[in-house]
Amino acid sequence: MGDLVGFALFAVVLTVAAWALAAHMAKVFSGENNALSFVLVPLENRIYRLCGVDRESSQGWRSYALSVLAVNLTGFLALYAILRFQHLLPLNPDGIGAMAPALAFNTAVSFVTNTNWQAYSGEVQLSYLSQMAGMTVENFLSAATGMAIGVAVIRGFAGGTGRGLGNVFVDMTRSILYILLPLSIVLGLFLVLQGVPQTLLGAVHVHTLEGAEQVIARGPAASQIAIKQLGTNGGGFFGVNSAHPFENPNVTSDLAQTFAILLIPAAFTFLFGRMVGDRRQGIALFVVMGILLVTGLLIIHFSELAGNPLLGAGANLEGKEMRFGAALSALWAEATTAASNGSVNAMHDSFMPLSGLVMLINMQIGEVIFGGVGAGLYGMLLYVVLTVFLAGLMVGRTPEYLGRKIEAKEVTLAIIAFLSMPLGILIGGAVSAVVPAALASVQAPGPHGLSEILYAYSSAVGNNGSAFAGFGAATTWQTTALGILMLVGRYAIIVPMLAIAGSLAVKRSIPTSAASFPTHGPLFILLLICTILILGALTFFPVLSLGPIAEQVSVTLGQTF
Repeated sequence: MGDLVGFALFAVVLTVAAWALAAHMAKVFSGENNALSFVLVPLENRIYRLCGVDRESSQGWRSYALSVLAVNLTGFLALYAILRFQHLLPLNPDGIGAMAPALAFNTAVSFVTNTNWQAYSGEVQLSYLSQMAGMTVENFLSAATGMAIGVAVIRGFAGGTGRGLGNVFVDMTRSILYILLPLSIVLGLFLVLQGVPQTLLGAVHVHTLEGAEQVIARGPAASQIAIKQLGTNGGGFFGVNSAHPFENPNVTSDLAQTFAILLIPAAFTFLFGRMVGDRRQGIALFVVMGILLVTGLLIIHFSELAGNPLLGAGANLEGKEMRFGAALSALWAEATTAASNGSVNAMHDSFMPLSGLVMLINMQIGEVIFGGVGAGLYGMLLYVVLTVFLAGLMVGRTPEYLGRKIEAKEVTLAIIAFLSMPLGILIGGAVSAVVPAALASVQAPGPHGLSEILYAYSSAVGNNGSAFAGFGAATTWQTTALGILMLVGRYAIIVPMLAIAGSLAVKRSIPTSAASFPTHGPLFILLLICTILILGALTFFPVLSLGPIAEQVSVTLGQTF
């Protein structure tokens, strides 16, 4: 009962903070004066002058999309170069060598797409320069990309602008200056107070009581951890991520980081309501995401508390840090897979099969249970388009949302975006299950081995970044294949959603009438939840039956592999 009370208190604090942050974000993206304007407006203006950006110009969806792709391509090339030549660059006190080409490709793609999939161990394969100028900088840029697209999509759905979807360079600059950077400074300083290292000194060499030498890695960790959580990036400074005591020293730091993972994605739902001029619409989306999040959390929590019936030893604590136990591990696992974060404070490979099933579903439905910063919101709006289309079919009316008709063009684009997830996961996973070079990465027999494959490809296509720890991700096959699918998962949704927003932005608003289907009430909330779950089940239930579901049944029956 104490755990449930703690979860409830966490949810209340998160809701209040997200509501307040949304008010600040609405001012930021509308260009109004906000609490930070007197400090940051001069810096913002200097950035625009330096980069030759006209802050008053607005882009159509094609220009906006091309600008996003250009910024991300530049970031990829810069990060890839840093990783390949880090042995020649400064701030490398431990003499770490260059990263291999395939692994550098995978890592650069991973951080540019906000996936932060780690096929490497940061403390032994990355210099301090790579961590700071590479990973940390790209954490800001990839998060700002998602936030900018989220805001652009909202403008399209709100309509009435007549000037396009905004300016991507302005949106990204404001995302970093007014939201990501201030929050990261606060969280980074807090983590330093909790004991997270922030230093440019090299590793410490100590002698143990047995006389052996031990190398203790350290570095500028706190600054990277702050943005990795707030930007739903997830890539850890150390190989074991937030299970490492230097990244996550205690319960206080654990709760703060879990809170940071969900804060901005939750605020985006309330921002949506403010920007479309009807706060009830944002609240409805928050309720949908909240119901799905709480349901998944309770399933994981009680599954881990019940433990493995074959052992009969109480809660399942295998692969978990004793600092956090089953409850906080369950909260983190649900938050990180629902919010497209991917950081871990426990090894997901050791969770019960039913818990693994929930985490897989969180990723496979498109990371829309709050999801990534900005990305979760526009992913949920994809389902909204499909939901109002289905509702229109049921009542025999042309579907509409926020006073604009949802027609064949928008539905077609939504289906294209939706199909990118199952095609990437199922085709990629199927190939990986039969090609010998790919099968070498699978460590477990039976259905759990299939779950390892499913999890890896769901994480890559969903731009999540977490993994079943037993999966060997560092092979050339996996680094290349997963890198390509990360690109598919990111941009095959971004471009269609911007196109939908561009289409809706120029449509004439239809006055609400008695025949209009309200999209903020309990009926719509229920219909949206059913649409998400039914589409997910139709797409993935057969393969999930052979993986985590089969494993859970086997464990219940006393069978092992």
